[in-house]
Amino acid sequence: MGCYNKIASAVIGRGIGLPSIESVLNVKKTKSRMYKRNILKEHALAYVFLAPSMILFIMFLFYPMLKSVYLSMTITDPRGQVAEFVWFENFAALFKSHQLYSNLSVTLMFILYTVPTSLIWSLFLAAITHNKLRGMKIFQFIFSLPIVISVGTGSIIWFLLFHPTAGMLNYFLSLVHIGPIPWLTDPAWALMSISLMTIWMNMGFLYIVLSSGLQGIPEELYESAKIDGSGPVRTFMRIVLPLLSPTIFFALIVSVIGAFQAFGQIHILTRGGPINSTNVIVYSIYQDAFVNFRFGIGSAQALILFVIILLLTVLQFKVLEKKVHYQ
Repeated sequence: MGCYNKIASAVIGRGIGLPSIESVLNVKKTKSRMYKRNILKEHALAYVFLAPSMILFIMFLFYPMLKSVYLSMTITDPRGQVAEFVWFENFAALFKSHQLYSNLSVTLMFILYTVPTSLIWSLFLAAITHNKLRGMKIFQFIFSLPIVISVGTGSIIWFLLFHPTAGMLNYFLSLVHIGPIPWLTDPAWALMSISLMTIWMNMGFLYIVLSSGLQGIPEELYESAKIDGSGPVRTFMRIVLPLLSPTIFFALIVSVIGAFQAFGQIHILTRGGPINSTNVIVYSIYQDAFVNFRFGIGSAQALILFVIILLLTVLQFKVLEKKVHYQ
């Protein structure tokens, strides 16, 4: 029967000038093999391009994270070598200690001081420079300048400004008959001083991000609002802010994570003092792990901080993203 079909198909194929069934099937099989071969080549090429990134992620992200999980369940000797595996005793000791809650409290106060102020101040600067007036480019350059200054350089600049006798801040206060302020040596002022410097450092990045968001709003909307009699404030509140909400949401997420990770300015200006008034949790991790060589306690704090940042980020996405207006 199969032989008859082959002969019939060959005869029919020759008779009407069409290819035989076998030849058609062979062509389909060949195309299928070539398609699979091309897919495999594309996948192999993709993995080759991804390999450098994956190696870097494994070396500098996944391995340190797994190592931190392991170290958080150990006690290390004064040389930093693992001496004993203690399971979750480090976490229990941290939650029983007052120091962890004090560091978290300082960290939350630092976030409250810096994040809303940085966002509102940068948005204000971006709004007032979002026009085509002559000379506005100079102000845009000045306001975005902190982004090119490193944390170390910025800390030295503000250390000189905060100097109790030679600093310019106390000099300006003396002009209005206000006594000198111990910016970095008084526990009541130290965290506020660090926050002031951090707001200035954040201003460059946030100003550029928010200015870019403002430039993405079509000019026709401003003209339509103006024709309808809407004033600048009402236009900003009813039109600009909703359209800018995705950019503000992004800036908020980045600012909160950045505030949790603040370290350089605290290390240079106050080293966590005075009386632990600026001892945020990241600086406490540094002191425990790399000064006192208690890698177990330091790793446990790092994991607690990771969980807090993760939960806060998820919470912001769950709650605040509903207020974001996507076009």
